[in-house]
Amino acid sequence: MPTAPVASVPVFKLYGETRHWPTPDLLHCESIPERSRLHDWRIKPHRHADLVHVLHIESGSVHLELEGSGHRLKGPLAIVVPAMAIHGFLFSEDIQGHIITLAKPLAEQLGQTLQEQGKLLDHADFQRLEPRHEAARVATLVDQIQREYRHPAPGRTYLLEALIQALVVELSRIEETRAQPNHRHGPRRRDKGNEHLTRFLALIEAQYRRQPSIESLAGELGMTSAHLNTLCRRLADRSALQLLHERLLLEAKRQLTYTNMTISQVADSLGFSEPAYFTRFFKRNTRLSPRDFRLRQSTARATDDDTPVPSQG
Repeated sequence: MPTAPVASVPVFKLYGETRHWPTPDLLHCESIPERSRLHDWRIKPHRHADLVHVLHIESGSVHLELEGSGHRLKGPLAIVVPAMAIHGFLFSEDIQGHIITLAKPLAEQLGQTLQEQGKLLDHADFQRLEPRHEAARVATLVDQIQREYRHPAPGRTYLLEALIQALVVELSRIEETRAQPNHRHGPRRRDKGNEHLTRFLALIEAQYRRQPSIESLAGELGMTSAHLNTLCRRLADRSALQLLHERLLLEAKRQLTYTNMTISQVADSLGFSEPAYFTRFFKRNTRLSPRDFRLRQSTARATDDDTPVPSQG
């Protein structure tokens, strides 16, 4: 049976969801049963324009659809889903594990920092975690990530980044040890549209603080702004300007949450000529003023600090 054309595959903004990225963090972690139960254990085939998934299946089974191929797998295993890879899951009801989602800026940073080992995040793949000591090392890192994610403390961002680096290195070592071609999907095939979108997202990452025009970014890609918009809507389900604004908004949320910068300083650092323009932009996209968002985040973090982390059994 022929694979459905990429344009017909929905673009999700988070695991099983069309809602916006819910946190100012560049990393999101949640349990697989917590989310999958809401979808009757089935996440239909979809893709992400700018997110990377790392799934850790501790126990239970999954029917994995990855880039047009089906696989029936049992835990313990790890699954890597890069941006633009088509994937879907049917989990058993006894599934146990976590899904770690990386925003594209963090995935690219990991690639630059880890170099060869960071390439693990560039191709769709799965790895069975055997023998037992291998599975235990990965499970320990994932457990540390989810605990740190759920219970914020001083230095949280640095520790999360260190832990995800360690996890990628660990999985890369396992992959190198196996080196079995029949278990590798290899680099996903890219068409020119995907390549253009990847280059556009890289330009956004390099220039978003200057708020470049879409026309100038399209020019750097050697195309018209109309062509770029058509491509972004087809592959990312958003306009080119929306993708730029989402990156600006993510950085604004991070600075309001994790720094003591004034709202005027945040506005200036993100290329807004006046704090009032920044406030209107932020409120239009979040329905909260920057001040109200900061207060809400401070309250939420204070509550998290007072809440004990439940035992994982």
